[in-house]
Amino acid sequence: MPASRYTVSDVMTHTAVAIGREASYKEIVELMSEWKVSAVPVLEGEGRVVGVVSEADLLPKEEFRREEPRLPEQLDEASKAGAVLAEDLMSSPAVTVHPGATIAEAARIMARKHVKRLPVVNSVGMLEGVVSRSDLLKVFLRPDEELQEEIRQAVMNELAPGAPLDFSVLDGVVTLRGGLHDRALIPLLARAVRAVEGVVDVRMELDGAVTAPT
Repeated sequence: MPASRYTVSDVMTHTAVAIGREASYKEIVELMSEWKVSAVPVLEGEGRVVGVVSEADLLPKEEFRREEPRLPEQLDEASKAGAVLAEDLMSSPAVTVHPGATIAEAARIMARKHVKRLPVVNSVGMLEGVVSRSDLLKVFLRPDEELQEEIRQAVMNELAPGAPLDFSVLDGVVTLRGGLHDRALIPLLARAVRAVEGVVDVRMELDGAVTAPT
Protein backbone atom coordinates (compact mmCIF):
# COMPACT_ATOMS: atom_id res chain seq x y z
CA MET A 1 0.00 0.00 0.00
CA PRO A 2 1.50 3.39 -0.93
CA ALA A 3 2.59 5.75 1.79
CA SER A 4 0.74 9.04 2.05
CA ARG A 5 2.49 11.74 0.03
CA TYR A 6 0.83 14.58 1.88
CA THR A 7 1.61 15.73 5.39
CA VAL A 8 0.37 18.58 7.56
CA SER A 9 3.25 20.77 6.34
CA ASP A 10 1.88 20.53 2.80
CA VAL A 11 -1.51 22.05 3.62
CA MET A 12 -1.08 24.12 6.79
CA THR A 13 -1.13 27.89 7.02
CA HIS A 14 2.47 28.88 7.73
CA THR A 15 1.67 32.44 8.84
CA ALA A 16 -0.36 31.84 11.99
CA VAL A 17 -2.27 34.39 14.05
CA ALA A 18 -1.23 34.04 17.71
CA ILE A 19 -1.46 35.89 21.01
CA GLY A 20 0.44 36.19 24.28
CA ARG A 21 -0.74 35.34 27.77
CA GLU A 22 -1.63 38.97 28.49
CA ALA A 23 -3.94 39.46 25.51
CA SER A 24 -7.32 40.78 26.65
CA TYR A 25 -10.71 39.25 25.99
CA LYS A 26 -11.70 42.05 23.62
CA GLU A 27 -8.39 41.88 21.75
CA ILE A 28 -8.89 38.16 21.20
CA VAL A 29 -12.44 38.62 19.89
CA GLU A 30 -11.30 41.40 17.56
CA LEU A 31 -8.41 39.29 16.28
CA MET A 32 -10.65 36.29 15.59
CA SER A 33 -13.13 38.50 13.77
CA GLU A 34 -10.45 40.25 11.71
CA TRP A 35 -8.73 37.04 10.63
CA LYS A 36 -11.90 34.91 10.49
CA VAL A 37 -10.52 32.15 12.70
CA SER A 38 -12.24 30.14 15.43
CA ALA A 39 -9.21 29.73 17.71
CA VAL A 40 -5.78 31.24 18.32
CA PRO A 41 -2.70 29.68 19.94
CA VAL A 42 -1.24 31.31 23.04
CA LEU A 43 2.55 31.74 23.00
CA GLU A 44 5.24 32.49 25.53
CA GLY A 45 8.98 33.07 25.27
CA GLU A 46 10.30 32.72 21.73
CA GLY A 47 7.11 31.17 20.41
CA ARG A 48 6.36 28.07 22.45
CA VAL A 49 2.68 27.11 22.40
CA VAL A 50 1.26 26.93 25.93
CA GLY A 51 -2.46 26.90 25.16
CA VAL A 52 -5.27 27.76 22.78
CA VAL A 53 -8.17 30.19 23.14
CA SER A 54 -11.17 29.10 21.07
CA GLU A 55 -14.67 30.40 20.59
CA ALA A 56 -15.79 27.77 23.13
CA ASP A 57 -13.50 29.37 25.73
CA LEU A 58 -14.99 32.79 25.08
CA LEU A 59 -18.70 31.91 25.05
CA PRO A 60 -19.14 31.30 28.83
CA LYS A 61 -18.95 35.08 29.38
CA GLU A 62 -22.20 35.38 27.45
CA GLU A 63 -23.69 32.08 28.61
CA PHE A 64 -23.36 32.88 32.32
CA ARG A 65 -23.91 36.63 32.08
CA ARG A 66 -27.23 36.41 33.93
CA GLU A 67 -27.34 32.84 35.17
CA GLU A 68 -25.29 30.88 37.68
CA PRO A 69 -24.09 27.38 36.73
CA ARG A 70 -26.64 24.74 37.69
CA LEU A 71 -24.73 21.55 36.92
CA PRO A 72 -21.35 20.38 38.25
CA GLU A 73 -19.97 20.04 34.72
CA GLN A 74 -20.70 23.73 34.12
CA LEU A 75 -18.33 24.93 36.84
CA ASP A 76 -15.19 24.88 34.71
CA GLU A 77 -16.94 26.81 31.96
CA ALA A 78 -18.42 29.28 34.43
CA SER A 79 -14.98 30.01 35.86
CA LYS A 80 -13.99 31.44 32.47
CA ALA A 81 -16.96 33.79 32.45
CA GLY A 82 -15.07 36.21 34.67
CA ALA A 83 -11.74 35.85 32.88
CA VAL A 84 -10.35 38.78 30.92
CA LEU A 85 -6.87 37.58 29.89
CA ALA A 86 -5.75 34.83 27.55
CA GLU A 87 -3.87 32.97 30.30
CA ASP A 88 -7.13 32.54 32.22
CA LEU A 89 -9.27 31.82 29.17
CA MET A 90 -7.05 29.35 27.33
CA SER A 91 -7.34 25.60 27.24
CA SER A 92 -4.02 24.13 28.31
CA PRO A 93 -2.06 22.10 27.44
CA ALA A 94 -2.80 22.82 23.80
CA VAL A 95 -3.82 20.05 21.43
CA THR A 96 -1.17 20.25 18.72
CA VAL A 97 0.20 18.34 15.75
CA HIS A 98 3.65 18.02 14.17
CA PRO A 99 4.29 19.18 10.59
CA GLY A 100 5.32 15.67 9.55
CA ALA A 101 2.04 14.09 10.65
CA THR A 102 -0.14 12.70 7.90
CA ILE A 103 -3.42 14.29 6.87
CA ALA A 104 -5.25 11.28 8.33
CA GLU A 105 -3.46 11.64 11.68
CA ALA A 106 -4.39 15.32 11.92
CA ALA A 107 -8.01 14.51 11.03
CA ARG A 108 -8.16 11.85 13.76
CA ILE A 109 -6.81 14.29 16.37
CA MET A 110 -9.40 16.91 15.40
CA ALA A 111 -12.23 14.38 15.56
CA ARG A 112 -11.11 12.86 18.87
CA LYS A 113 -10.51 16.21 20.57
CA HIS A 114 -13.49 17.99 18.95
CA VAL A 115 -11.42 20.90 17.66
CA LYS A 116 -11.52 22.76 14.33
CA ARG A 117 -7.92 23.99 14.23
CA LEU A 118 -4.57 22.65 15.45
CA PRO A 119 -1.38 24.59 16.13
CA VAL A 120 1.49 22.99 14.25
CA VAL A 121 4.60 22.75 16.43
CA ASN A 122 8.13 21.45 16.04
CA SER A 123 9.90 18.98 18.31
CA VAL A 124 10.38 21.57 21.08
CA GLY A 125 6.84 22.99 20.95
CA MET A 126 7.59 26.11 18.89
CA LEU A 127 4.79 27.31 16.64
CA GLU A 128 5.31 26.70 12.91
CA GLY A 129 1.78 27.26 11.66
CA VAL A 130 -1.85 26.25 12.02
CA VAL A 131 -3.88 23.59 10.23
CA SER A 132 -7.68 23.71 10.00
CA ARG A 133 -10.39 21.36 8.83
CA SER A 134 -10.60 23.22 5.53
CA ASP A 135 -6.84 22.81 5.07
CA LEU A 136 -7.17 19.04 5.41
CA LEU A 137 -9.77 19.02 2.64
CA LYS A 138 -7.35 20.60 0.16
CA VAL A 139 -6.13 17.15 -0.91
CA PHE A 140 -9.54 16.58 -2.52
CA LEU A 141 -8.77 19.42 -4.94
CA ARG A 142 -6.11 17.31 -6.67
CA PRO A 143 -6.85 16.97 -10.42
CA ASP A 144 -8.13 13.61 -11.65
CA GLU A 145 -5.13 13.35 -13.97
CA GLU A 146 -2.74 13.66 -11.03
CA LEU A 147 -4.61 11.00 -9.08
CA GLN A 148 -4.64 8.68 -12.07
CA GLU A 149 -0.88 8.93 -12.55
CA GLU A 150 -0.16 8.27 -8.87
CA ILE A 151 -2.49 5.26 -8.82
CA ARG A 152 -0.81 3.87 -11.92
CA GLN A 153 2.70 4.26 -10.51
CA ALA A 154 2.20 3.57 -6.80
CA VAL A 155 -0.63 1.02 -6.86
CA MET A 156 -1.17 -0.76 -10.15
CA ASN A 157 2.51 -1.24 -11.00
CA GLU A 158 3.19 -2.50 -7.47
CA LEU A 159 0.20 -4.71 -6.69
CA ALA A 160 -1.13 -5.85 -10.05
CA PRO A 161 1.65 -5.63 -12.67
CA GLY A 162 0.52 -7.12 -15.95
CA ALA A 163 -3.04 -7.75 -14.77
CA PRO A 164 -5.78 -7.11 -17.39
CA LEU A 165 -7.09 -4.12 -15.47
CA ASP A 166 -8.10 -0.67 -16.56
CA PHE A 167 -9.18 2.24 -14.39
CA SER A 168 -10.51 5.76 -14.65
CA VAL A 169 -10.85 8.71 -12.29
CA LEU A 170 -13.80 11.10 -12.39
CA ASP A 171 -14.29 13.77 -9.73
CA GLY A 172 -12.01 11.83 -7.43
CA VAL A 173 -13.98 8.57 -7.79
CA VAL A 174 -11.80 5.71 -9.06
CA THR A 175 -13.38 2.90 -11.08
CA LEU A 176 -11.36 -0.26 -11.77
CA ARG A 177 -12.42 -2.60 -14.59
CA GLY A 178 -11.21 -5.95 -15.83
CA GLY A 179 -10.31 -9.23 -14.19
CA LEU A 180 -8.04 -10.59 -11.49
CA HIS A 181 -6.90 -14.20 -11.25
CA ASP A 182 -6.46 -13.82 -7.51
CA ARG A 183 -9.72 -12.51 -6.01
CA ALA A 184 -7.96 -12.05 -2.68
CA LEU A 185 -6.23 -9.03 -4.24
CA ILE A 186 -9.52 -7.12 -4.58
CA PRO A 187 -9.77 -5.74 -1.01
CA LEU A 188 -6.01 -5.10 -0.95
CA LEU A 189 -6.20 -3.18 -4.21
CA ALA A 190 -9.22 -1.21 -3.03
CA ARG A 191 -7.48 -0.18 0.20
CA ALA A 192 -4.34 0.82 -1.67
CA VAL A 193 -6.27 3.02 -4.10
CA ARG A 194 -8.31 4.56 -1.29
CA ALA A 195 -5.06 5.39 0.55
CA VAL A 196 -4.02 7.77 -2.24
CA GLU A 197 -4.65 11.28 -0.92
CA GLY A 198 -7.54 12.92 -2.72
CA VAL A 199 -9.44 9.76 -3.70
CA VAL A 200 -13.12 10.22 -2.86
CA ASP A 201 -14.33 6.65 -3.44
CA VAL A 202 -13.35 3.38 -5.12
CA ARG A 203 -15.61 1.33 -7.40
CA MET A 204 -14.79 -2.16 -8.66
CA GLU A 205 -16.19 -3.58 -11.90
CA LEU A 206 -14.38 -6.89 -12.10
CA ASP A 207 -15.40 -9.95 -14.16
CA GLY A 208 -18.85 -8.48 -14.72
CA ALA A 209 -19.52 -8.03 -10.99
CA VAL A 210 -19.83 -4.52 -9.69
CA THR A 211 -18.59 -3.98 -6.17
CA ALA A 212 -17.88 -0.94 -4.03
CA PRO A 213 -15.45 -2.07 -1.30
CA THR A 214 -15.60 -0.18 1.97
